[in-house]
Amino acid sequence: MAKQPGGPEGRIARLRRLMQERGYDAVVVRDESNLRWLTGAAGVFDFSHEYPHAAIVTHNELLLHTDSRYFNSFVERMGQGEPWAIDMESIAIPRWVAERLAKRRCRVVAIEDDMQLSFYEKLLRAFDDVSCAVLLPRLHGDIQALRAVKDAEEISCMRAAQAVTDAGFAHMKEFIRPGLTEKEIRAELEHFMLAHGGEGLAFSTIVASGPNTANPHAVPSDRTVRQGDFVLMDYGARVSDYCSDMTRTVVVGEPSAQQREIYDIVRSAHEACAAAAHAGVIGSEIHNLAVKIISDAGYGDYFKHGLGHGVGIDIHEQPSFGRLWDKPVPAGAVVTIEPGIYLPGVGGVRLEDYGVVTEGGFEPFTRSEHDLVIL
Repeated sequence: MAKQPGGPEGRIARLRRLMQERGYDAVVVRDESNLRWLTGAAGVFDFSHEYPHAAIVTHNELLLHTDSRYFNSFVERMGQGEPWAIDMESIAIPRWVAERLAKRRCRVVAIEDDMQLSFYEKLLRAFDDVSCAVLLPRLHGDIQALRAVKDAEEISCMRAAQAVTDAGFAHMKEFIRPGLTEKEIRAELEHFMLAHGGEGLAFSTIVASGPNTANPHAVPSDRTVRQGDFVLMDYGARVSDYCSDMTRTVVVGEPSAQQREIYDIVRSAHEACAAAAHAGVIGSEIHNLAVKIISDAGYGDYFKHGLGHGVGIDIHEQPSFGRLWDKPVPAGAVVTIEPGIYLPGVGGVRLEDYGVVTEGGFEPFTRSEHDLVIL
């Protein structure tokens, strides 16, 4: 069997095969992450939810509408000979969509599930204005499902993003000390990543210390780090619009017996789950393995979030190693593994890597050590 092409060419081919299977004449795309995936245009989208673009994919054409803020960037990033026809005509996007689809006699036009209701209503009016009768079926997550399987270009971007993230951890091991606030640690970590190859942040950085580490999504505060504290950092960089995601928990000064205990349990759960992951495994089975290990150690009441989630252009994508993911995880999926134990009023530990699921197992992009780092 011939290997399918990667990059935007391969992604468009996969979408068109799906269109053929579903009986779609065209697909309208506005979500910027979906557009980044389809076009391959890196460093153009600002992911602001302003929705300034729209694309139409038919079986033989690729049309993209944008405005003057982005037009030159699209042309520069996508290069000569690009199959996309790009324009910035001064026209409302619903009318632009309706006119082009009416001209091409498209009758079954799939739309994204999360399209804004206001845009959908304008689209209906625009089709009425151009006297075009269409069916507008929802995609039901079809593009997100296609995005779950990463190609070599995407994996290369995420390896590069993780290299920045790993370097950030190496730097922070030298920087963190008693007296710094969680906000100061966050500022230093983010500055380092942006100054050493990161083109943006994957998400809002989590830095927590002491008892705050018992809050899985703690917001960095003015609390100062003290001797004996756990310090938890959950963070990531973006490179070419693709995210990394990593959590490390360190301890300032010699750890207590309880700190060592819960760290070792979390590490054991993490490594057992990584060893058990492979293409075709049911995602919830990996989650349940982490729950069993942590529960058998007596801390089952203190691990309640999902074990892991997909990562790509968005920080949360399909598939997952979560309790509700009852489907096989495909080869090429990039997923996190992040078990934790969180003791209210005491503190918590999370250990997170992410990597690609293969036929033979789980290949982490993360290179930072699993040993408990004592500062």
